[in-house]
Amino acid sequence: MIQKIEGLVAAPFTPMHADGSLNLSIVPRYAKMLAHNGIKGAFVVGSTGEGVSLTYEEKRAVIEAWGCTSEKDLLKIAMVGGNSVAEMQQLAQLAAECGYHAVAILAPHYFKINSAETLAQICREVGQAIPNTAVYFYHIPVLTGVNVSMVQLLENLDGQMSNFAGIKYTHHDMMEYNQCLNYGGGTYDILWGWDEVFLGGMAMGARGGVGSTFNYAAPLYHHLIAAFDAGDLTEARRWQEKSIAIVNLLGKYGGISVGKAYMKAMGLDCGSFRLPVRTMSEGQYREFLRDLEAIEFFSYASEMPEVYSE
Repeated sequence: MIQKIEGLVAAPFTPMHADGSLNLSIVPRYAKMLAHNGIKGAFVVGSTGEGVSLTYEEKRAVIEAWGCTSEKDLLKIAMVGGNSVAEMQQLAQLAAECGYHAVAILAPHYFKINSAETLAQICREVGQAIPNTAVYFYHIPVLTGVNVSMVQLLENLDGQMSNFAGIKYTHHDMMEYNQCLNYGGGTYDILWGWDEVFLGGMAMGARGGVGSTFNYAAPLYHHLIAAFDAGDLTEARRWQEKSIAIVNLLGKYGGISVGKAYMKAMGLDCGSFRLPVRTMSEGQYREFLRDLEAIEFFSYASEMPEVYSE
């Protein structure tokens, strides 16, 4: 039986020192903060974690650091690839050795794939390297440029790969999402991946999601889920509007890198993003803090635990 994840899985930022090197010493505190805020899991070295901007050895170091954290109830999923199937297998084996719940596979995006059969073959080859660890496919065509039918992927894997768990679905095709969610009578775990339309995903049947804004605004999404489950759509929409306000500031100040500014504002400085992603200036950060007050961010921001020990 596939263990379906309900609730919020945060995609952690990879902490950096001022010189751009990894700052993994804060990972234990980071993990404790996520657990403190009711986060169910951590999706490590994904887009938010700058996985594609890390060296192979750095990715191994980040995976190991999160694997060593002590929050037993915090599920861990490692995003392992990538353009090299062999590298995916190696990173997947490391994640399995570190006790990860699952790994996620990203479509090769240099030699692009247009075949669900080929994508399924890659999933199977990675899955064979870690037979006792769950495997997800990470569908994010806006970044990979690979938009293979996810229904066809499920058709090619169904009954062919015992440890295939499902899909992290970060795309706007709500009809396809619903088809995947209901495939085989709801066999697979189809995690929703768009924070700013989380309510739309829930309306289609999502019970679990992976997102970057869950890091620093977890209470907002807990309120949204509670309102939806209570049948109060007016209240659920109100919370979704606050999520959209957060994402609007991402757009205003430069995109994905602004997430680290949110983290700094809530009390966990993860440094800057690496090139080619640009980080806001100090002047922009001061303006950003004023915008946070305007959207009442600190009334629903994630909390840092008051007491922390290594």
